[in-house]
Amino acid sequence: MSEAPKRTPLYDLHVELGGKMVDFAGWEMPVNYPLGIMGEHNQCREKAALFDVSHMGQVILRGEKVGEKLEALCPQAYATLKEGKARYGFFTNEDGGIMDDLIVANAGDHFFVVVNAALRHQDIPHMEANLEGVEVTEIFDRALVAVQGPKAEDVVGALCPTARELKFMETTLAEINGVECRISRLGYTGEDGYEISIPEGDAIDVCRALLAHEDLEPAGLGARDSLRLEAGLCLYGNDIDQSTSPIEASLGWAIQKRRKEEGGFPGAARVQKELAEGAARTLVGIKPTGRAPARQGVEVQCTEGNTIGQITSGSFGPTVGGPVAMGYVSKGHGTPGEKVNLIIRGKAQPAEIVALPFVQQNYKR
Repeated sequence: MSEAPKRTPLYDLHVELGGKMVDFAGWEMPVNYPLGIMGEHNQCREKAALFDVSHMGQVILRGEKVGEKLEALCPQAYATLKEGKARYGFFTNEDGGIMDDLIVANAGDHFFVVVNAALRHQDIPHMEANLEGVEVTEIFDRALVAVQGPKAEDVVGALCPTARELKFMETTLAEINGVECRISRLGYTGEDGYEISIPEGDAIDVCRALLAHEDLEPAGLGARDSLRLEAGLCLYGNDIDQSTSPIEASLGWAIQKRRKEEGGFPGAARVQKELAEGAARTLVGIKPTGRAPARQGVEVQCTEGNTIGQITSGSFGPTVGGPVAMGYVSKGHGTPGEKVNLIIRGKAQPAEIVALPFVQQNYKR
């Protein structure tokens, strides 16, 4: 018998707010609320939206030289990550594939790591086995919410003036509604915003206080997916996986110069070779010319009719006003402006390769 999906500390609030609950990565999560996916997407782009991301794994790392030790597992420069700063990164495997992507923050006396919900069972043992002398503690007694959108600073700042001072990829402890929370200025929508870790017993009260702001509405998984796709952000399991290298995935920007040169992480030989010579395939933005969205698995052909790749994520982009997609195309293809065909239900549909992201990212630098 399969296990019943787990519930986040905000489950009762989702139900009260009319959330349509679905099983996602073993958790009961809201896919949307009465506002609807399109309304929630636009709310996030124009004002602010509240997402429950408590299903993600929250992990505390304590010990000597945690940042240095993490560098043996990740291509990122964590030894030099300053206190109060966060950095996007990923675990690589021995073949240079991406095991999972994550956010790592230097919280002073410990490192705070957030990993994907579906991969916590892999990531936590991986850290325990490989971070010698580091205490790896997954915390289950905290909710995690994301407040995203151009009004996010006003929403969170109204209850926590300290939040206004944070810049993109900075983190701090501060009180919201009298509750000490970990507030990090980051997110996965392309908009300004925060991820807030809250003690589970206070999570609903803190979220109610945030939602009392006229510019904030709750949003579900549906809008979260269309927002991240428009922002050109990879979804693990769709756009990146164990076989995908960071260079194929156009994530070279997330590997700092010192690490590119030094190596010393799993799969470094492949990553360094692809940095020097180019990868066999590359993740690109693809914009169908018509109205039909191109879903995951759709074949990409060049105008001569040869298969050159495949769509990994695709949907309607409400901000763009039409379908948007990401996918891999083989070396020699992928220049913005290149015309391609997408084979949708057996028919060739015209599309164009475009630069990512589809919408401008609005982070508070």
